[in-house]
Amino acid sequence: MTIQTKHIRKTLLLASVCIAISACTPTVTQRGNKLEDFQVEQVVTGIHTRSDVLRILGSPTTQAPFDDNIWYYIGQEKEKRGILDAKVIEERIVIVAFNEDGVVQSITEPGGERIAIPIERDKTPTHGNEMTVIQQMLGNLGKFNTAAEN
Repeated sequence: MTIQTKHIRKTLLLASVCIAISACTPTVTQRGNKLEDFQVEQVVTGIHTRSDVLRILGSPTTQAPFDDNIWYYIGQEKEKRGILDAKVIEERIVIVAFNEDGVVQSITEPGGERIAIPIERDKTPTHGNEMTVIQQMLGNLGKFNTAAEN
């Protein structure tokens, strides 16, 4: 083997090792509006209004579906390693509630662990559409016009 061939092989081996190591590096992504402590501490209950909260905390991630006076700030960091599913490594939920005048009534953070809700892959049965093959075939009799009736 020549020196040049050895050098090429070493370079390819080094490149392969670098690619293999970088493929195992976790990818960390941030979703939503993850608030910091100093931001939440700036909001004062009984004094600040909706526009103040928007200026200090930014837009809420979502609002309560049946009450526009409750804003949710939800932020998470997820880590993905290779082909595995992403895992939530850090999450923060802040709930800001306003009174009818639009002034901050309370700022809370729900405690406890995340609840894993299983996804059901079965289909929900719908009733009233069960027909046998014979009923389907006979059900079409007489529904179509013949050429003589036109």
